[in-house]
Amino acid sequence: MLRFRCRLLGFRFHASSRLLVVGGALSYRALFNWTTPPMFIGTLLVGPLLQVFFFVFLGRELAVADDRFHLVGNAVLAASASCVYGGTMAVANERRYGTLGAVLLSPRRRVPLWLGRALPYVVNGLFVSAFVLTVAALLLGLPVPAGALPGLGLVLLVAAAACSAFGLALGALGLRFRDVFLVSNVASSVLLLLTGAAVPRETLPGWMRAAGELLPLTHAADAARGLTAGGGLDGRLLGAEFAVGAGWGLLAVVLLAAFERGSRRRATLDTM
Repeated sequence: MLRFRCRLLGFRFHASSRLLVVGGALSYRALFNWTTPPMFIGTLLVGPLLQVFFFVFLGRELAVADDRFHLVGNAVLAASASCVYGGTMAVANERRYGTLGAVLLSPRRRVPLWLGRALPYVVNGLFVSAFVLTVAALLLGLPVPAGALPGLGLVLLVAAAACSAFGLALGALGLRFRDVFLVSNVASSVLLLLTGAAVPRETLPGWMRAAGELLPLTHAADAARGLTAGGGLDGRLLGAEFAVGAGWGLLAVVLLAAFERGSRRRATLDTM
């Protein structure tokens, strides 16, 4: 009996892992609108890199913060392009392309099904942030200590994961609202303003600073700046970023489950 249970648990783990990885990869290829090379390079690499240059030179002109503040902050923020919109597309495009019904009728477990959708965007966001930070640092002459690279990679990974969870929570609204991409556009602007990636948070009103504490990338940007300045990895900031990401991930799962149950109830009433 014990052996049977162990084999059953192993089978479930294998099925969930396959759904998480393979299902997420297939969803990424099918639903992410920017997977073609021209769109990927132009939207996810060149656009964020130009944004870094814009804020660095604007900061120099207005004497607001220094180059490190704007370069590192906007490099961390670069993950939001793929993570926020990607997480939204992972759910909303199922409805847009008419495949949402097949997904909701699937007997697969919902947690690995939906979290698997966010996994490719974590990798995508990590790559984009690392690319933007590396290229911008080389072109603008910002030294990054070699000993800070492992910690910096960990910070960028946690930031991309938190931002993907945030995007998935926004995508959950696609089960209820039609124009969910409007929400994504507003969310991207909110991240730009409130996370301290481009605007020093000490210059913001208190309620804006408090709101920024609940958003992804806020704590990661501060941790990354400390690492590139030669300081050690701040575990408190890293833990806060992880907690924010976990909170948004939990909210995404709850919203997806609630909206799915509501859809099933309405469908049952319509057929009665």
